[in-house]
Amino acid sequence: MGMNALAGIKVLDLSHVIAGPTASHYLALEGAEVIKVEPPKRGDVLRHGRPGQSLDRGISVGFAAINGGKRSLAIDLKRPEARPLIEALLTQCDVFIENYRPGAAARLGLGHEQVLQLRPDIVYASISGFGQQGEWAGRPAYDHVVQSAMGMSCLQGDAAQDPMKVGFPVVDTATGMVAAQAITTALLRRFRTGRGALLDISMAQAALQRMWPEVAKVAHSGEDSPRVGNRGFTGSPGAATFACADGWLSTAANTPVQFRALCEVLDLPGLPDDPALIDLAATAASGFVAARDAERLHTHISTAMRRCALVDLETALSARGVPCAPVRTLSQALAAAATGTRMTLPVRQTPYPGGTVRDFAGGYLADGDAGPALGPAPRHGQHTGAILAELGLPKDEIQRLQALGVINLG
Repeated sequence: MGMNALAGIKVLDLSHVIAGPTASHYLALEGAEVIKVEPPKRGDVLRHGRPGQSLDRGISVGFAAINGGKRSLAIDLKRPEARPLIEALLTQCDVFIENYRPGAAARLGLGHEQVLQLRPDIVYASISGFGQQGEWAGRPAYDHVVQSAMGMSCLQGDAAQDPMKVGFPVVDTATGMVAAQAITTALLRRFRTGRGALLDISMAQAALQRMWPEVAKVAHSGEDSPRVGNRGFTGSPGAATFACADGWLSTAANTPVQFRALCEVLDLPGLPDDPALIDLAATAASGFVAARDAERLHTHISTAMRRCALVDLETALSARGVPCAPVRTLSQALAAAATGTRMTLPVRQTPYPGGTVRDFAGGYLADGDAGPALGPAPRHGQHTGAILAELGLPKDEIQRLQALGVINLG
């Protein structure tokens, strides 16, 4: 059954695309009821994916991934007829999420002070690019823009390369995870004290959190970290990505014991003790292997690696306690991890008319259980009628609002 720790918690989610919906996705995984508020004409832009990515009418694979199990309320927040309906919902909700530009929610009558009048103990989460205060607050933001703004793109690749963004929307996803953690923490405080919370969560803050060890080092020294490319962050000559005879292998032979094992497997037994190649004093002091001549070392190891078959080398190094893995594409990684008993990976499946979506729960097991799948993502406006009926609206009033274009019944 999973922990289901947020059962009974109701979330009104006005966010769209990735960051905000990811936050409410993690709340839904813990049992919260999430009402996803969308414009009545088109809905969340993430609904409309690339050709071949449609699972159902208005449900792309990307949308399904972070909106499973939610309820869709399609309503025009700019219409005066919508105001009493949203206010009535807010009195029932524990959490409010929005990711408009700062000030936009207040212009809709849904700013923190306005919502507080309806639900004094609300956990109110505002998600933005650069936070609610400061000169950058009003700037629009997308994932790769924030990666550039916060120094992340200048950490990828080698020094001679152009800046390189991370190859997936890491900041959007990280922002959603930070927001879910903040909301859950605020709910715990509310349980203990009865006090709600105003949460200011930004993509910029989340980007810094993902880089925190590097951020701390740079803040301390005032100097940027070197761009290490595919080499390990320890600087050990055995921590890098090497070409084998039939593929690429990443190794992390960081410690003297691991490095010696790597060299023995590669038939380079004298390398770990060569004072012309290894800084023996620095290695003994730090616990990580330190190179005296990094380029010559890399050449020796690379030449030996090219003579080896990938799978044989992976097997031999793993048996000697040297962390290593083939460089896989994402599809290869999923195929390798999701079959057999290679790792802890609870695979759950949700069927749609256009195919089946697999998910891996919340990223952990609780008491050995990943919990049930959330169910399919909602069609646009699918639950509008039911939600309004639960508020006490008669059927003819719901139909009238539909005719006026205030709502979409899906």
